[in-house]
Amino acid sequence: MVERTKPSTAQQLAAFLEQSWRPIALLVALFVAWWVVTAAELVEPYLVPSPGDTIAAITANPDYFWQHTWTTTYETLLGFVIATVIGVFAALVMVQSATVEKTLYPLLLFAQVIPKIAIAPLFVVWLGFGLGPKIVVAVLMAFFPVVISMVTGLKSVDPEMLELSSTMGAKPAQTFWKIRFPASLPHLFSGLKVAATMAVTGAVVGEFVGADAGLGFVILQANGNLDTPVLFAGLLIMSLMGVLLFVLVEWLERLVLPWHASRRGDNVTTTF
Repeated sequence: MVERTKPSTAQQLAAFLEQSWRPIALLVALFVAWWVVTAAELVEPYLVPSPGDTIAAITANPDYFWQHTWTTTYETLLGFVIATVIGVFAALVMVQSATVEKTLYPLLLFAQVIPKIAIAPLFVVWLGFGLGPKIVVAVLMAFFPVVISMVTGLKSVDPEMLELSSTMGAKPAQTFWKIRFPASLPHLFSGLKVAATMAVTGAVVGEFVGADAGLGFVILQANGNLDTPVLFAGLLIMSLMGVLLFVLVEWLERLVLPWHASRRGDNVTTTF
């Protein structure tokens, strides 16, 4: 008999450090390389600013960056939530009906391969210069990973489990909620992690086309003024936003699926 025990706080911290020290070390190495290149003046400062100048650009005007960061964060979160809801619903419909799946799947692929920057101006024309176009682009960017991962998860259920539930007289709704849906969650969360970063990109792409606020607006303004410290600051904040949203989804995965997380790292105690 195998009994899984909940790890202590110290064990969780040790596991976190074990999993995260490599990417942290890589980021530190890249930061040091960035600092060395700029300190040695291997490139002109107007091309690549130093880390100190980039951070100074943020600290010199924190309210400015906070306002635009909050705008992009709001667009990203709203687009991510909408994409998740629509994507899960579309996946459920596609799995239930082969006709719907054969009809929608090519359309989804067609919509995915279209560059969002190419169609973003249309949303500005249709929806104006408010939050609407940015949220729509964020939804389009995040939707595809959600629906594909959910469809994959719903189809990856062990057929023997479905036969067993049918033999025991389980109704379709019971089979779905007790077997299909829980089994699809690991796949769904994998798609959500990808969608989280794509939503950030979508919001910024929407801001590139037409906006008076947001990190995309900051980057465009800085590029036009050749203000590379502010430009790099905007890129840095945008990257951190995507990382934080990814980590948030991963934390929710461990909270919602402790059984799945335990298979990847928790201690196992064997008793006889």
